Amino acid sequence: MKNQSVSEKSPYAGCAILIAALLVMLFLIGFSISVLFRQANEIAKFTDDKPAVVDVSPLEDREAELNRLAEKLEAFRLAVVDGESTTLELTAEEMNLAIAAYEPFRDLRGMLRVDSVSPEEIRLGISFQLNGKPRLSKEGEGGMVTSDPRYLNGTMVAKPGLLNKEVVLQVSDIEVPGKTVAEGFLGQMSPYRIAERYAGKEGIGGVMAELTSVELGEGTLRFVKTAGVKPRDTITNAQVDSASQRLFKFFAVAACLFLLFVAVVIFVGLRLKKRREAAV
Repeated sequence: MKNQSVSEKSPYAGCAILIAALLVMLFLIGFSISVLFRQANEIAKFTDDKPAVVDVSPLEDREAELNRLAEKLEAFRLAVVDGESTTLELTAEEMNLAIAAYEPFRDLRGMLRVDSVSPEEIRLGISFQLNGKPRLSKEGEGGMVTSDPRYLNGTMVAKPGLLNKEVVLQVSDIEVPGKTVAEGFLGQMSPYRIAERYAGKEGIGGVMAELTSVELGEGTLRFVKTAGVKPRDTITNAQVDSASQRLFKFFAVAACLFLLFVAVVIFVGLRLKKRREAAV
């Protein structure tokens, strides 16, 4: 009887790892659900249940403007294809006109409009659809769980940059009248991949991949291609990962503290069990 192992004498000791794994799994599930609902509650504080009206530039009686814009865009495209140094300067109204007129930009209509451009920032009127708080699906809705949409209506303040051959926006603020957008949400939004849908494709994607810089001017946004200069990112990976790293660190600390608590409980339980067995 003395040669029996501790696990043979103590079922609790033999199941310690299984119990710890089960507790960790339950903690991770509970923690993930808690974070999801907390995030939804925070987003609800600065979003609305209906979209705002974002004006789309009219096209009627603007043939001359449309022709000038088309010529400007085509000249820039040809220069980039030929490997020449070239710059495309667009005003806020020209960008809004392009959104209204060109099919590749149709998804931006009613969702985004360029309000102004200055050497410091670009300001965009936005109405973005976001996912709301999760809920059980009603009859006729697909899946078991769904959510009602929320809308981020306001003004995005940003600076353009290049990341992985894409034009992106480094968001500094989102102004919502009468509300404050959470800093953590801003971190998740930046950089905003406004041109993600065009990356790696012919046409817009091919030209975008050749850009060497995107610059702000007085009333204009400049897309620059410099011959002989290899395109490089102007936004670092550290800036991209900063928000997710904060969330990961918070999650890691919480998980470590919970695992420490589980370990202490198991250790104390084993010590008490051994003392009871030694006293028998």
